[in-house]
Amino acid sequence: MLNVLIVVWRESLEAMLVIGVLLAWIARQQEPLPLRRGVWLGVVAGVGLAAALGFATFVVESEFAGTSLEVFQLLMVLFAAGLIVQMVLWMRSHGRYMKRELETQAGRAAGAWGIAAITALAVAREGAETVVFLYGLGIEASGGRFAMLASAAVVGLACAGATAWLVTRGARYLNYRTVFRVSEILLLLIAGALLANGIDRAIAMDWLPPLIDPVWNTSWLLSDNHGIGRLAADFIGYRARPSATLLIAYTFLWSFVFWRRGAIDRHQRVAA
Repeated sequence: MLNVLIVVWRESLEAMLVIGVLLAWIARQQEPLPLRRGVWLGVVAGVGLAAALGFATFVVESEFAGTSLEVFQLLMVLFAAGLIVQMVLWMRSHGRYMKRELETQAGRAAGAWGIAAITALAVAREGAETVVFLYGLGIEASGGRFAMLASAAVVGLACAGATAWLVTRGARYLNYRTVFRVSEILLLLIAGALLANGIDRAIAMDWLPPLIDPVWNTSWLLSDNHGIGRLAADFIGYRARPSATLLIAYTFLWSFVFWRRGAIDRHQRVAA
């Protein structure tokens, strides 16, 4: 539940940031009313596009069964993990310039329809990412657990609205830079959990060898089947009995993330 809440919170917050930037820019224009209507038209269109993607995903899934369904789910889990990493690194590289880029695009847009298109694409992108992430996180959910995940998504949306309101109001110690830095860490932990799920599935399907299984066993200290251990397994990919293949995948993931973050930070320092 926690990982669903965080994903929806972060993605919804990004969409709200885009909407807020555009509305603030529109407020400075000579005829803001048609442009403002364009923004809200774009929001509706973007949400509709994301919903259509979600529907299409489940329609495609319904066409698979047995091994083909397992392959589809495995690919979606790994795709979701990779997409989270890509999104986090993209925001770290472009986040500080996003306001300027949005205002430039809005200035070049052809009236209300152009603003609607910009908004729709931005909202649809965040919505599409959310669909992929939630599918990857909720593959094994059903019945009561699915209802809990849906509730977590609603809470995440509400938290995004509250966060956007606090930042807009200039709450002390809270700004978008701080929020995105904290959420960046949380999202990367979730990406690690998705990767662990994908590696476990690939090993079970004989796509990957476990090499050494397990490398160690900490079930006596913290089991990953219940309680805090289960929460850690779902949220950060903790395994009490990890295989060597999983540890290698973890090492590759975090080495790549730290390398790319360092390269981005160095580039931004040089550019400044």
